[in-house]
Amino acid sequence: MTGQGEALYLDMAGRLRKAIADGQFPPGSRLPSEHVLAQEYGVSRNTVRRALEVLREDGLMSSQQGARRTVLALPRLQNFGELRSFSRWARSIGEVPSGRVDVLERRPADAEQAHELGLEPGDPVVYLVRVRLLTGVPVMIERTAYPERVGVLFSYVDLERESICERLEEHGIVFAHAEHAIDAVNADTEDARLLEIPPATALLRERRRSTDHQGRPLEWSQDRYLGNAVAFTIRNSIAASPLVRDLPPAT
Repeated sequence: MTGQGEALYLDMAGRLRKAIADGQFPPGSRLPSEHVLAQEYGVSRNTVRRALEVLREDGLMSSQQGARRTVLALPRLQNFGELRSFSRWARSIGEVPSGRVDVLERRPADAEQAHELGLEPGDPVVYLVRVRLLTGVPVMIERTAYPERVGVLFSYVDLERESICERLEEHGIVFAHAEHAIDAVNADTEDARLLEIPPATALLRERRRSTDHQGRPLEWSQDRYLGNAVAFTIRNSIAASPLVRDLPPAT
C-alpha cells in the first residue's frame, strides 16, 4: 500500500504536471521556489522537493542544483507503473483521444493468440486494428485479439470516440492486471499506411496481455507507437519493481 508521504508527493507532482499542461508554467519559465510552492499548495517543502524530483525524472524540468527549476517542453509520457487506458492517459496530459478503426472482425485464433488468451487454436476471437490519435494526430496502432465473450460487447462501444476499457467496466469487465514487453521495431508498409509515415520509421512496440481480477485473459495486443511522439516511463523501487529486463525474442 502506498504510504501517506508517498501519496502526498505523488499528488503534488500530479498537480504541478497539470499546471504545466494547462500553461500556468509554460516551457522555458522558472517555477516558484520550494518555499513558495509549499505555501501555495499547503504541503511541506520536503513534499515539494520530492514532487519536483518526480517531474525531473519525467523530463519536465531541468535538474540544475541551487536554482529555481526551469520547465522544459512537455513530453507525452506514459507511465507503465500504473494500468490506465490510452484514453485516460491522453486526457491526463491534456490531449483529446480518438480512434480510427481499420479492421474489426471475428476470426479463428492463431497459435500465438490462442496461447496468450488461454484458448485452443481456431477458437473464435474478435480482432481489432485501430489507429489511436492524440488531438487528431495518429501516434499508435493497436492490433488486439479479444476472447469472444469480451469482443461481443463492442456493439456497446463507439470505437472511434470511446475507451474500450472504460466502456467494458460498465459491463463488469475490469482490466485489472497487465504484462508489458517493450522493444523497438521499424515500421512496415502497413504501419506506414496507418500512421501516415515513411516505411522503416522507428517505432516502439508494446506487447501486452491483460487479465481481470481472477486472472482470466481479456486481451492480447501488439501496439506500435511513433517513437518521436510518445515515451514510456516506469517508476520502481528496490522493494517493489515492476520492471524486468530481458533479451528480445529471436526473429
